[in-house]
Amino acid sequence: MSRRLRRKVAKKGKEKFVLPSYPEIENDDGGLGFENKGFANWTSLPDDTVIQLFSCLNYRDRSNLASTCRTWRLLGAAPCLWNSLDLRAHKCDAAAAASLAPRGLHLQKLRFRGQETADAIIHLQARGLREVSGDYCRKINDATLSVIAARHEQLESLQLGPDFCEKITSDAIKAIAVCCPKLNKLRLSGVKDVHGDAIDALAKHCRNLTDLGFMDCLKVEESALGNISSLHFLSVAGTTNLKWGLISHIWGKLPNLIGLDVSRTDITPNAVSRLFSTSHSLKVFCALNCLALEQDVTFFATHNNNNNINNKGKLLLAQFSDIFKGVASLFADTSKNKRDIFFEWRNGKKKEKNLDMVMTWLEWALSHTLLRIAESNPQGLDTFWLKQGAALLLTLMQSSQEDVQEKAATALATFVVIDDENASIDCGRAEAVMRDGGIRLLLNLAKSWREGLQSEAAKAIANLSVNANVAKAVADEGGINILSSLARSMNRSVAEEAAGGLWNLSVGEEHKGAIAEAGGIKSLVDLIFKWSAGGDGVLERAAGALANLAADDKCSMEVALAGGVHALVMLARNCKFEGVQEQAARALANLAAHGDSNSNNAAVGQEVGALEALVQLTKSPHDGVRQEAAGALWNLSFDDRNREAIAAAGGVEALDCANGPNAFVDKAMIEIAGMRWLGPAAYVQVALAQSCSNASPGLQERAAGALWGLSVSEANSIAIGREGGVAPLIALARSDAEDVHETAAGALWNLAFNPGNALRIVEEGGVPALVHLCASSVSKMARFMAALALAYMFDGRMDEFALIGTSSESTSKSVSLDGARRMALKHIEAFILTFSDPPSFSAAAASSAPAALAQVTESARIHEAGHLRCSGAEIGRFVAMLRNPSSILKSCAAFALLQFSIPGGRHAVHHATLLQSVGAARVLRGAAAAASAPIEAKIFARIVLRNLEYHQMEHSI
Repeated sequence: MSRRLRRKVAKKGKEKFVLPSYPEIENDDGGLGFENKGFANWTSLPDDTVIQLFSCLNYRDRSNLASTCRTWRLLGAAPCLWNSLDLRAHKCDAAAAASLAPRGLHLQKLRFRGQETADAIIHLQARGLREVSGDYCRKINDATLSVIAARHEQLESLQLGPDFCEKITSDAIKAIAVCCPKLNKLRLSGVKDVHGDAIDALAKHCRNLTDLGFMDCLKVEESALGNISSLHFLSVAGTTNLKWGLISHIWGKLPNLIGLDVSRTDITPNAVSRLFSTSHSLKVFCALNCLALEQDVTFFATHNNNNNINNKGKLLLAQFSDIFKGVASLFADTSKNKRDIFFEWRNGKKKEKNLDMVMTWLEWALSHTLLRIAESNPQGLDTFWLKQGAALLLTLMQSSQEDVQEKAATALATFVVIDDENASIDCGRAEAVMRDGGIRLLLNLAKSWREGLQSEAAKAIANLSVNANVAKAVADEGGINILSSLARSMNRSVAEEAAGGLWNLSVGEEHKGAIAEAGGIKSLVDLIFKWSAGGDGVLERAAGALANLAADDKCSMEVALAGGVHALVMLARNCKFEGVQEQAARALANLAAHGDSNSNNAAVGQEVGALEALVQLTKSPHDGVRQEAAGALWNLSFDDRNREAIAAAGGVEALDCANGPNAFVDKAMIEIAGMRWLGPAAYVQVALAQSCSNASPGLQERAAGALWGLSVSEANSIAIGREGGVAPLIALARSDAEDVHETAAGALWNLAFNPGNALRIVEEGGVPALVHLCASSVSKMARFMAALALAYMFDGRMDEFALIGTSSESTSKSVSLDGARRMALKHIEAFILTFSDPPSFSAAAASSAPAALAQVTESARIHEAGHLRCSGAEIGRFVAMLRNPSSILKSCAAFALLQFSIPGGRHAVHHATLLQSVGAARVLRGAAAAASAPIEAKIFARIVLRNLEYHQMEHSI
C-alpha cells in the first residue's frame, strides 16, 4: 500500500479551518480502499465524511472515536467540531473538563447541567466562549456564576433555566455586568429578588444588551429596567409583585423595545392599554395565561378582532386570540396559510433582519411559556390546547433553535397527562397531536443525533402511547424500531424514556411481537445489567416492559433466552426501590405463569436466589410488592421442585397454597392475633405512668417520654394499649406542663397508628383531651402531634376495627364515633388554618415562582418537627390520607408531609426517600391539582413536591 498527503479545508458556517496534514491510505491499485470481500476500508473514507460523522456524536463518543488511529485523532481535533459543546449528557467534573481543555481553545457555545459541571467550566479554559446555557441550576450560587463571568469576558449570551436559580442573587448579576461588557442576551429564571443596582450595572456596562429575561422571579425593580435603553426584547413572564402602574409609564419610554413578554402575570387591562399608547417601538406583546386580561370581557372583545392588532399597530398574543393569525400579520404577504407561518418564515429565501429577530425571540418566548403552562396545568385550558396549543407545540418542535425544540417536546409530553398516578392522559389532546402529524414529527426528532432531543421526544412518545389509538399510530410509523434502538443508548435519560415508551406500547397485545422482532426484549434486558446501580427510573421501566411482554408465551421465551430471568432476579434481590421490586416480581410472576407451555417456571425456580428473594419481598411494607411477590410464588408452587424449595426458603408463612396470594392480612391484625407479650421494661413504664398523675412535671414527662419511645415499635404499641397504658397517657395529656403535653401527645400519636389503640383512646375519653391539646397548648409540637393522632384515629381504619364487636356494641360505638369524628375534624381544621395566611396562599396559587412557596413554607414550618423520624408505614399512611374523602384530612396529611420533608430537617432525606419509595409524587401531584381540594392541601402538596425535587437533585448531582 502507498501513502499520499494532502490538505483539506473544513467549512463550518462562514469560518474556514485548515486541517493538519495527515496520511490518507490508498490501495496499491489506486482504488478507494475497498476490500475484496465487499467491505469498505474505514481508513479510506473522505475527510469531510469523517468530520460529518464526528459532528453527529456527543463529546465523549467523539473523543473515543478519535482515539482509534492517528488520522482520526487529527480529524477529531478539527476546530469546526469544537465550536459547540453539550455537557448535559454525562457527568462532567473538573478532571473531565481539564481533559477537554486542549480542544476548547475554539469553543464558542456551551450547554451544561447542574452545579458540578458549572464549577468545572473554568477548567475548559475556553476564553473565547460566547454563549453559555445551563439547566438544573437550583444549586448554582453567586460564587460559581461570578467566576464563570470573570473567566469569560467575551460572553455574549447567558441563559439559566427554565428551572429556578434559587441561590443566585443580584450580586452575581452585578458581577456579570462588570465582567461581560459584550453581553447582549441574559435570561435567568427564578431569581428571588433582582435589585435596582444590579439592573443599573447592566445598563452601565452592557451597552449591547438587547435581550433580557427575568422569569418567575419574586420581585424585580421595575423602574431600573427603564434605564436599559438598548433593550429590544424583555421578558418578565411569571414574575410576581410587579407594579403595573409604574411599569406602563417607564417601560413605554424604552426607545428600542420591540417585544415584551408578561405571560403568567397579573397584568391589568389598563396597564396593557397604557403601554400600547406610550410605547412607539413596541410591536409584539405576549400575555398568555394572564387571568386579569382573560376575565375582562371588554378587553377580550376589543383585542380579539383585526388579527389582534390594535390601532397603534401592536400585536397582542393571548390565549383568547388566534396566535397563528396574529403572527402572520407581521408579514407583508398575508396570503400564506396561517398555520404554516413559522415554517414559511424558516424556509423563506428573503430574510428581513428585524423580523427574523422578532420571530426568533417569539419562538423562545412561546416555548418557555407553553412549557410553564403545561407544567402547572391550570383549569379551563382544554379549548386553547385543542384549538391551537398543540399545533403551536408541534410548530415549535420544528424550530432551528435546539432549546426551543426541547422545551416544546417537554411541554408536549406534559400537557397530555391528566393523572400521573394512574397513568391516564387526555385522549382529546393526545389525538389532536396525532391528527396534526405529531407522531411522525416526534419520531423524526427521536432519530436526531442530539441526545437532548432524543430524550424529550421519547418521553412525549411514551406519554402519548398510553392512548391505544396513538400507540397504534406510533407502531405503524415505525416507532417500535426507533424506541428499541434508543433503549441501547449510553445516555441514561434517553434509555429511560425509550424503555418507558416500550412499557406503554407493550400493554397492547398486538405490539408485543413487534417489540420482540425489533430486538426490544434484548435491549430491555441489557438495560437492567447496564444500569443495575443508580438507575431506579430506567430499571422500573425496563422491568415493567418485560413484565408486560412476559405475559405473552412466545415473548416470555424470548425474555428467558435474552437472560431476563437472571436480570429480574438480580433486581428482586438487590434493588431497594419499591417500583423496581414490584415490576421485577410481576415479571417473574408472568414468566412463571407458562408452566404448561414452556420451561420458564422451572428456570425461575432454579435461578440462584430467586425464591429467597421473592419470599423476602412478601415481607415488604408495600402492598404492591407483596402482592406481586406472592403471585410469583403462587405460580412457581405449581412445580413440585419449586414447592419444596419455597418451603425451605420460609415461604409457607407468606403463601397459603389453599388460598393463593390473597391470603395476606394486615400486619397489625397478625400481631394482635399473635398476642405478643409486653416486655418487663414496658410493664414498669405503664405502671409508672398509671401512678404519677399527681407527680412532678419532670416525672410525668419522663414516664410519658418512655412510653413514647417504647411505642415506636408496633408490637410494643399494641401491648401498651392492651396493658392499660392509654388512660394514664390521656391523664398526662391534661397536665399543665408544656413538656408533658409534647411527650404525652407523641405517645398517643404513636399508639393511635394501631386501630385497636385508636378505639381504646376514644373509649377512654381521649378525644376531648387531644382536642384540648390541639386547640390550646402553648407548644406547637404538642398541638401538631395531637392533630396527627386525631387524624390517625379518624381516617377510616378505626371504623373497620370497631365493627369487630357485637351488633349492639357496634351501634353504640358508631354513635359515639360520629360525634368524636366531628369534634376531631373541626379542631384539626382549625389547627391547620392557624398556619394559613390568605395573601401568601393566593400568591403561591397564582405563581410558580419558588419564592412564593418558600414564603408559605417559612410561615408554616414547625422547626421542632424536623427532629421527628417516621417509618415507611407512617409515611405511607399520610400518603394514603391524601386520597381520603375528607378535605380536612387531606390538608392535615399534606401539612404533616411538608414538616417531615423540609430541607435541613434532621430526617428530611430519610423521609424523602420513603416518599419516593411509595410513589408519593404521583399522589401529591393529584392532590395539588384536585379541583375539590382546599387551597391549603394544594399549596402544601406543591411544597412537598418541591422538597422532593430538591432532595432528588441533592442526591443526583
